[in-house]
Amino acid sequence: MEVVLQPSEKISHLSCDSCGRRFAPGEVELTCPDCGPELGTLTVHYHIERIRAVLTRAVLAQRSEQSHWRYLEMLPVAERPAVLHPRVGWTPLYHLPELARREGVGTLWIKDDGINPSASFKDRASSIGVAHALEGGREVITAASTGNAASSVSLFAACAGMRAVIFVPATAPEAKIAQLLIFGAEVLAVGGSYDQAFDLCLEVAARRGWYCRNTAVNPYLGEGKKTAAFEICEQLGWEVPDAVVVSVGDGCIIGGLWKGFCDFHALGLIDRLPRIFGVQARGSAPLVEAFERGARTARPGEEASTCADSICVGHPRDHIKALRAARESGGALVAVDDEDILRAIRRLAREAGVFAEPAGATGFAGLSTLVAAGTLGSSDRVVVLVTGNGLKDVATARGAVEREPVPVEPDIDAVLEVI
Repeated sequence: MEVVLQPSEKISHLSCDSCGRRFAPGEVELTCPDCGPELGTLTVHYHIERIRAVLTRAVLAQRSEQSHWRYLEMLPVAERPAVLHPRVGWTPLYHLPELARREGVGTLWIKDDGINPSASFKDRASSIGVAHALEGGREVITAASTGNAASSVSLFAACAGMRAVIFVPATAPEAKIAQLLIFGAEVLAVGGSYDQAFDLCLEVAARRGWYCRNTAVNPYLGEGKKTAAFEICEQLGWEVPDAVVVSVGDGCIIGGLWKGFCDFHALGLIDRLPRIFGVQARGSAPLVEAFERGARTARPGEEASTCADSICVGHPRDHIKALRAARESGGALVAVDDEDILRAIRRLAREAGVFAEPAGATGFAGLSTLVAAGTLGSSDRVVVLVTGNGLKDVATARGAVEREPVPVEPDIDAVLEVI
């Protein structure tokens, strides 16, 4: 019989990413009170020795749960709430030898997180956030988002019967707004940037006592994101890839992935760690700028501008974890142009059968940049994450193609003439 661990038995403490101050579980909810939300993001730490005794390769091999909940021992909640029934995680990992050859790497896998319930990677975090809020007896959850995190938390809040209040930039794509509304969220379309929406959401949450799902400032969300790293290890038969490439906005996904690999390494489930590479759009690349100048933190850039709305972030909130992930792993942060992103959307669709939104394709766009620089090559085994489905932003997808539908009369001769 498997041992069920309560959060108090799993989590040892939380630590500030800047000053290192340690907090007991439940002592603080969001960020370090000394360093504040800009620098005081927190990392969750577990009782590794205790968990190592109950979470093994053999135990995982026997589990029938095909979702991210299979890693419950390394998640900050007691159980999977029954109301959160949509399946999250255990997304496909496609082996693509021909695409690897064309890209110039030894082996290539594409992990498609666009098939999660709300069609993005953010479901990994939102499901954990809503579960954590339920365990704390909270009734209202709020978030600021360019769209994906918002639609994700709205879906799980609807399942849980929670009130969801969402702050989005008024420029968010219509498909994402439609998701929010159909899931019953109260949507505030802010006449400003994502960064302004984020700050408004934080202030309202503090004043009203709402559970805040905001990326970076809530340390428990990254615990959901790290499960993609867990899955990669299992899906590759415990053979860790040489490199993992992913798009980056606020920096939470790249930080979560690195933590996942490090947690599994600490548990003795894997014997090596991959290099982690983050890719930003050139018009929204403050983390790339910080990485290149050797800084530990990122400074807010100029107003962000890119076709990849999900990573259009001028003020990255999880900058410390993101920069740490790239450096500690021996990876890097690189930038690509919007034209590269649009090309990547086409290529993923036509060469891998994966329909990605702009941000979802940005990681693949960066792969060519890394190969051209000699950073990755013909001996490397590489996983690229696609973080969102193309139906999230159909307008940009239409702009990425070279042709339009050909009008034709409903007549066989007219059809034959056209084709």
